[in-house]
Amino acid sequence: MKSLLRAIPPVHELKKHEQFQKLQRKYLIEEERLTALLRDALSDARHHLLSGKWQGEQPGTEAFISKLFARLENRLNNKFLYRLKRVINATGTVLHTNLGRAVLSEEAVRHVMNIASNYSNLEYDLESGKRGSRHSHIEEWIKEMTGAEAAMVVNNNAAAVYFILKALAKGKEVIVSRGQLVEIGGSFRVSSIMEESGAILREVGTTNKTHLSDYENSINENTSMIMKVHTSNFKIIGFTKNVESEKLIELSRKHDHIIYYEDLGSGVLYDLPIGEEPLVQEVIKKGADLVSFSGDKLLGGPQAGIIAGKKYLIDRLKKHQLARVLRVDKMTLAALEATLAEYVSEKRAAGTIPVLKDLLVSEQELNKKAQILANMINDEVPSISAIIEKDESTIGGGSLPEETMPTYTVVLDHFPMSAESLHKSLRTQSPSVVARIRKDKLIFDVRTIREKELAEIKDALKRIFT
Repeated sequence: MKSLLRAIPPVHELKKHEQFQKLQRKYLIEEERLTALLRDALSDARHHLLSGKWQGEQPGTEAFISKLFARLENRLNNKFLYRLKRVINATGTVLHTNLGRAVLSEEAVRHVMNIASNYSNLEYDLESGKRGSRHSHIEEWIKEMTGAEAAMVVNNNAAAVYFILKALAKGKEVIVSRGQLVEIGGSFRVSSIMEESGAILREVGTTNKTHLSDYENSINENTSMIMKVHTSNFKIIGFTKNVESEKLIELSRKHDHIIYYEDLGSGVLYDLPIGEEPLVQEVIKKGADLVSFSGDKLLGGPQAGIIAGKKYLIDRLKKHQLARVLRVDKMTLAALEATLAEYVSEKRAAGTIPVLKDLLVSEQELNKKAQILANMINDEVPSISAIIEKDESTIGGGSLPEETMPTYTVVLDHFPMSAESLHKSLRTQSPSVVARIRKDKLIFDVRTIREKELAEIKDALKRIFT
């Protein structure tokens, strides 16, 4: 064992090796940092030799040195390659929270690149030559698409809820139905957000039934707001009762000091043929004082919390200290502006925004895409059998709970490993492929697979099985 350890070349010799120089050039890494990683790799090699776990060539040989540098490069990849990686979403879940939710439109990506790679008029008024407001760029688009008097954007919808309550209802009562105290992703609860904001939660009704009289009987001189939360991520079915927005708006109008605020959650500008998500513009038209909704769900844009409504309330929010804390950056504004611009017409939005395209795609198109993928796999990966089956896709992202859409899937069967092992191999490819597993069969739902990605999935399978 001692002779084996003595045969390991010292660090100063390995630094002269062409592989060391090659790695330094490839990763543009400082010599001192690369040397430290080389020492770590040598330490691991010694430890494995002493423990009998070393599986490789004898120390001192060129093969040993090659393996050592291969391990060093693996360390470099783990430390210095990007953690955020492109993933092919073969799950069929359109708004997959774990995979980044909405995919941006091509125009949104172009606009972000243009703004991010150049100087911009983020807070500069080009006409007057004086300081401008970052709110102005996006506000006109939101007003145009929703009919609101004014608008602003914060970093997500949970922040929008907190901000509205903190700025407009701190120390005062906010009436909300007990059946609408939802828990959103990451164990964040509307009730907890309200408590953190300093607003006083006034629960009314029961879990399944809330009447207008429940709201009426709870109003007092300390009531600041009636809040309605759209339950995007769950459904209560059976013996239920909710109060319509129109009646709550009418009730708030009877009291000059009460604001009517509706948290719409997902936020829909396109009249989808599935589900019962309220259109933002319709809620504004009914007379809501404020609404808030997400940018990266059914809207199809970047992560953002959009606040729209009466100008006098939006002006108060803009002047609040939290407006700076929660503001979004130029790239988010660029992506959101370009996304909203697609809604100039419903036809244009349906053809350019990936979320809408995936939700509205026909079964015929899905079947055609599944046929292409199945044929590719069967023709070029002989160790796998790929068949086409009808299935159901989900929307995801806490939107349209229990709503599914008919889809076509490519199901892999009769391959020489478990479905879990194959899935892991696909996830570690570049690009990564994430699919579904059912009864030890791997399933590709083509709804969320782009045309260009079909060949990439086939190539990933070929690399695994050849």
